[in-house]
Amino acid sequence: MRGLTHRAVDAAARLPTGTTSAYYRTRSALLSALVRRLVELDQAELIAAAERTPELRSAAELADGIAALAAARLTGEGRRRSLARYACAVESVRDPELREILVPRENPARDAVRRFLTAEGVEDPEGRTLTLLVCVDGLVLDRVVRGGTVTAEEVEGLVTAALRPAGTGLR
Repeated sequence: MRGLTHRAVDAAARLPTGTTSAYYRTRSALLSALVRRLVELDQAELIAAAERTPELRSAAELADGIAALAAARLTGEGRRRSLARYACAVESVRDPELREILVPRENPARDAVRRFLTAEGVEDPEGRTLTLLVCVDGLVLDRVVRGGTVTAEEVEGLVTAALRPAGTGLR
């Protein structure tokens, strides 16, 4: 995030020099605004995905939805937002305000996963939902860095693990 300066943002947005500094006086204010916008765009994406998707009826439907979201985050605008989100996440290690903004938010897509896991009788559906989605995010991060796609098999494995009864882990 070293390149995040008012001048750089003005140039990238083709605005007159000084425009962003008029709205965001400090680099911290500019970065906070950026992170808020990223979260807003992510939330809108997740809300739209939930609205397009009927209630989940099977593990295959859950895996398909997650795979579609991962693919969207690895191409085009989704990839650019993913790169920015991960850079901001690293920056948030030293900035509690950014960390607070980046805390995962409730949204209809996350709720759909939780409802499905609950309906399947999964113990601690809230915890399993969080773990599943964090693992998917980790796969997306890996592919943003190394290239490639998140495969259907990888997502199916994560969904299978989320549905596994407690106490049946590795031995």
